[in-house]
Amino acid sequence: MAGGLPHPILLSTKLHMDEMTIMGQSVEVKHVFYTWIGMALLFIFAGIVRRRLTLVPGGAQNFAEVLVGGLENQIVETLGEEGRRFVPVLAGLFIYILGMNLMGLIPGFDAPTANINTNVGMAVFVFLYYQYVGIQRWGGHYIHHFLGPQKALIPLMLPIELVSHLTRPVSLTLRLFGNIRGEETVLILFFVMAPMVSTLPIYALFLLAKCLQAFIFFMLAMYYLKGALDHAH
Repeated sequence: MAGGLPHPILLSTKLHMDEMTIMGQSVEVKHVFYTWIGMALLFIFAGIVRRRLTLVPGGAQNFAEVLVGGLENQIVETLGEEGRRFVPVLAGLFIYILGMNLMGLIPGFDAPTANINTNVGMAVFVFLYYQYVGIQRWGGHYIHHFLGPQKALIPLMLPIELVSHLTRPVSLTLRLFGNIRGEETVLILFFVMAPMVSTLPIYALFLLAKCLQAFIFFMLAMYYLKGALDHAH
């Protein structure tokens, strides 16, 4: 330790604990680790609920039924009865994002969604999935979703629609990443300034915000899916 600064070897060791290199690219190990922990917790919770299914539901089953039932109702109201087949994907997406978001409220943990790579993966999946559903539904006629209402407008509408669709995964990624990373940073600053006293009241606010961000991602994915299923006018 020289001049109050950490030794270069110690600093390098600390950095390598948080990051590793795969194919020349730096990857933050901690967010991958927390992602696996989050998925394990979700699987354990699902296993507990499944093992304790009864006609008279208890606490965990009640919570799961309210959560999944509410999401299913929202999907059916938006997409119609046909939307029931998308409940596993959309509800699973919401539950996964919510679980990853909430991990940031556990002391010593970070939210995997505070890492942009996690969000890119989910946003690209949503983009490819609704395009696949649209092509499956309309076949070659799906191209009409990009051409506008009249043939004369095709040169104008085609590039606009292409840019609009390509920016959707970017928007999904940055919205979730910016909000969750910002909340994590603010929480750390509050904890540094006044541990416990300042962080406890703000936990309730961030709990609401993390739930809201998961719901926004879920709603946007559902509306993108609805656009792909609707007839191109």
